[in-house]
Amino acid sequence: MNDFLSIEKKKFKSRLFMGTSKYPNHQVLLEALKVSGTEAVTVAIRRISLKKNDENILDILKKDFFIIPNTAGCYTVKEAVLTAKLAREALKTNFVKLEVIADDENLLPDVENLIPAAKELVKNNFVVLPYCNDDPIVCKKLEDIGCAAIMPLAAPIGTGMGIQNDYNLRIIVENAKIPVIVDAGVGTASDVAVAMEIGCDGVLLNTAVAEAHNPVMMASAMAKGIAAGREAFLAGRISKKFHARSSTTNKGKIETN
Repeated sequence: MNDFLSIEKKKFKSRLFMGTSKYPNHQVLLEALKVSGTEAVTVAIRRISLKKNDENILDILKKDFFIIPNTAGCYTVKEAVLTAKLAREALKTNFVKLEVIADDENLLPDVENLIPAAKELVKNNFVVLPYCNDDPIVCKKLEDIGCAAIMPLAAPIGTGMGIQNDYNLRIIVENAKIPVIVDAGVGTASDVAVAMEIGCDGVLLNTAVAEAHNPVMMASAMAKGIAAGREAFLAGRISKKFHARSSTTNKGKIETN
């Protein structure tokens, strides 16, 4: 089945995007990424060295994966835009996962700064993938700005709480004309499957795999959740009904009277 996810002109066969932090070591990271089937990974630019002579995670990843730099750790428009520009220069990519957070405690998006940062980056020809609240209005504004995809959270970063408001996500998916990729708060494979069943185009996760008791096994489970949820969405679930309905008909029923 040629079911590709297209973001701008880039096509992805896998709809699972993976973060690269919090893993016990690089070997576990690489094994988890391999079994997940992911093609694209995100890297926090503010937390690694971009000097050419310094060995870092980028050297390990760039041969096998499409790297999407992110602006994790940025709190202002100026910080986010500067970080994105540094990443573009160092990695030679226009893709950026835009994060502008409000504080260190909740790590929730700061919409007041996120929207102007997205505007400026779009004007500078970035392919902007903004991490945002699961707010249909905010998501529509980001789409209208020219973002290439929208990335509403399932729950706050790292909580593992899973999807807390599937109603909002359904509205976002229904109204969006660009890909919707759930980002943050996923805890296990069933969360991923639900996101895909709703009609989301992909899922980006990190902590749920990196901090699992067995990260490699969990990565495999996440890949299966993506596949199952996507197939269920494409197949079309039955409608929910208040009363029971028999799965067989009365045709040919044996009369006992």
